[in-house]
Amino acid sequence: MAGKTLVIAEKPSVALDIVRALAPVSGKFASHDDYHENERYIVTSAVGHLLEIAAPEAYEVKRGKWSLVNLPVIPPYFDLKPLDKTKGRLQTIVKLARRKDVAEIVNACDAGREGELIFRLIEQYAAGTDRHGQPKPLGKPIKRLWLQSMTPQAIREGFAQLRSDEQMRPLADAARSRSEADWLVGINGTRAMTAFNSRDGGFFLTTVGRVQTPTLAIVVEREEQIRRFRARPYWEVHATFAAQAGAYPGRWFDPEFRKPQGEGADAELRAERLWDEARAQAIVAAVQGRPGEVSEESKPATQSCGLLYDLTTLQREANARYGFSAKTTLALAQALYEKHKALTYPRTDARALPGDYLGPVRQAMEALAGSELAHLAPFARQALQEGWVRPTRRVFDDAKVSDHFAIIPTGQLPKGLTEAEQKLYDLVVRRFIAVFFPPAEFLVTTRITRVRAEGEVHHFKTEGRVLVKPGWLAVYGREAAADVEGAQAGDKGQPLVAVQPGETVRTEEARLEARQTRPPARYTEATLLAAMEAAGKLVEDEELRLAMADKGLGTPATRAAIIEGLLEEKYLVREGRELVPTPKAFQLMTLLRGLGVEELSRPELTGEWEHKLAQIERGQLSRQEFMREIAAMTERIVAKAKAFDRDSVPGDYATLQAPCPQCGGVVKENYHRYACAGADGQGAGCGFSLPKAPGGRILAPEEAERLLREHRLGPLEGFRSKMGRPFAAELRLKPEDGQWRLAFDFGDEPARDEGGAPVDVAALPSLGPCPKCGSPVVQLGNQYVCSRAAPGAQPATCDFRSATTILQQPVAPEQMEKLLREGRTDWLEGFVSNRTRRRFKARLVWDAQAGKVGFEFEPRASAAPSRASAARSRARPPAG
Repeated sequence: MAGKTLVIAEKPSVALDIVRALAPVSGKFASHDDYHENERYIVTSAVGHLLEIAAPEAYEVKRGKWSLVNLPVIPPYFDLKPLDKTKGRLQTIVKLARRKDVAEIVNACDAGREGELIFRLIEQYAAGTDRHGQPKPLGKPIKRLWLQSMTPQAIREGFAQLRSDEQMRPLADAARSRSEADWLVGINGTRAMTAFNSRDGGFFLTTVGRVQTPTLAIVVEREEQIRRFRARPYWEVHATFAAQAGAYPGRWFDPEFRKPQGEGADAELRAERLWDEARAQAIVAAVQGRPGEVSEESKPATQSCGLLYDLTTLQREANARYGFSAKTTLALAQALYEKHKALTYPRTDARALPGDYLGPVRQAMEALAGSELAHLAPFARQALQEGWVRPTRRVFDDAKVSDHFAIIPTGQLPKGLTEAEQKLYDLVVRRFIAVFFPPAEFLVTTRITRVRAEGEVHHFKTEGRVLVKPGWLAVYGREAAADVEGAQAGDKGQPLVAVQPGETVRTEEARLEARQTRPPARYTEATLLAAMEAAGKLVEDEELRLAMADKGLGTPATRAAIIEGLLEEKYLVREGRELVPTPKAFQLMTLLRGLGVEELSRPELTGEWEHKLAQIERGQLSRQEFMREIAAMTERIVAKAKAFDRDSVPGDYATLQAPCPQCGGVVKENYHRYACAGADGQGAGCGFSLPKAPGGRILAPEEAERLLREHRLGPLEGFRSKMGRPFAAELRLKPEDGQWRLAFDFGDEPARDEGGAPVDVAALPSLGPCPKCGSPVVQLGNQYVCSRAAPGAQPATCDFRSATTILQQPVAPEQMEKLLREGRTDWLEGFVSNRTRRRFKARLVWDAQAGKVGFEFEPRASAAPSRASAARSRARPPAG
């Protein structure tokens, strides 16, 4: 009797899908705790990652010994360390892999680099090591199940076309290289920067990463551009011209203008902008009531539908349209693929389909045509009836498909979708149908009106675009039509009244419009994903982005996690849809620039590393060569940190307006501290200084100003103890032995009245029940606290606290009462961001899942009338 085949999936749900697909052709399965078995197959699964790579014990350096002396750590090989939560599952798989009746093993983990790594680490662990600690071969044939779709038919077809172990070796090498490179750079970089920042005492955790840090650099550089930006006034001249058929608008422009090129060119110059108000007013006066000569050119134009979605493009559009984070979009797409079997594999960077995939495409279109999707089914039927579903290079192109093809519907119609899942599904289905429709056809007219006045000719441009045939725009309905037809006067989308050949028009009105240049926009997740895809360059052209795809930061599958990691490490915060860097982010960039560690801060350079990983996947670069480069990069990072011997890292630092509390002198920022620089700001000062990162939390200049003026700040979150544990506290400046010193105030002293007598918390009026434990919430000083969390409470069994002032917005007792009663306050307009200093409107809400008070923002106005309102964005507020 032939041996059995062990199938290892990535998740239990996928293992069940495989069992259901194989049972009709291989016999009924018996289910055990962590696996399913019949006469031919044993099907089990991991639960994501079961192992992590780690340095051998001899190379491991514990946190308490993080110092530059012990760095760099470049082990000759990596041990595998089981994750504590899933040790039982790992042992089950190892026992199954070692069973004598198991003749071969099928890797059925997700079809990508990460899925390959999950399996290869399990394989290595199951095989064990030799006496030198080197991995041994498992001794059983390995095959690969490569699934693009999770339907039963697709699974059975996948088993009929298993890939060989030899075919998968390049992907396995790339997966291991990426994992080990991230370990080397992350561990050494984080320990080096943390040791550097902790030299003056305390523990200032400073995380860096091979992809995370260049991504952060993109956002910080944009914020620096915004801060440096100074608005410049300019003027535009707009006119209304009267023709026989009616009036039309025009805007003055300089026909001789040529956009400046090269480094240092003024990007704000435009043909229609006037930088001299007197000159603009003179044009208005000169053309008023004057006749004009008209010339125009009309030509047909077409606009094709966007390409099919890859993951990054889907994440961008879902963020722009619905406010979904990249993480949310990936989770929704994964559920539609894995749970509902409604979409193909989502973690893809391809936007085309294989040349032989026309059959499944027609099947999917037929399923949609017969579906109950009333808003889309008629268009699917039309595409089939008109014969539009046919091979085209724009849709079917083997050269543009890597291991995975574009995200499309499978033809299995889902039921019971959540609202968010339905929105994302509709997004993919709409694009899938529209890509087969013909291009939209327009008539584009450019009209130039020349007005002669006082010996000078003034030119006015009017552009119009009329939709002749909607083509694919019909699939998007009024929503897309509004983008091209509902434009305002002066825009390209306006309909134009006719002007007869040789007709003279009259300048009915000319007016001056004062404008100001605007700073570059902050990154949203949508625009940051685009910048990551193009290694820091915002590239809007689809074809060019595709050409740069494998030189981007991270992969489609990892970019969401990178952004979430930056948010979790408090390098970024969400404000509405914008991603704003924190003081901690600026501190890190100052450090990396000061040390000259370009490898960690240049997106283009790290994009090259990602390109080399893609070359490994294609067998064009050896794993050994790539890892040598990563080791050299790691050594350079540590060497530069060790070699730096100056007192302060060079940077752009602030001078505070608040005086030194000790001598009244000028307080200046440097890399480590806010220090007194004497009365003239140039000397050594009186010796007073504030640490810039007490408890590992960076104090922004605005926070330091407030602390110096009011001698208290907070309560604030984000501090870390020497053991790395997070805590919240208020900062106080207190006179002690003739010196002003900084101290943490944890509010753990019993409250006292004005006479110094202890306050009886039980006697204070209750504002409502604590959302955590139901006990009364009372006001104590500058905090609202649960009576079971108040200083001196017996027993102290709760930790609910919320400040009476959050981001400069007072929270009145009535608002806290409403929060406790209804779960949210009224809309409050006085919040001021610590990072951007901008005021914003929000309301406080109780976030039961996070167990904290958070922000809820007003939904933004939609870009098109039929678009759903933006999803509300939440972020945890600082407790002060």
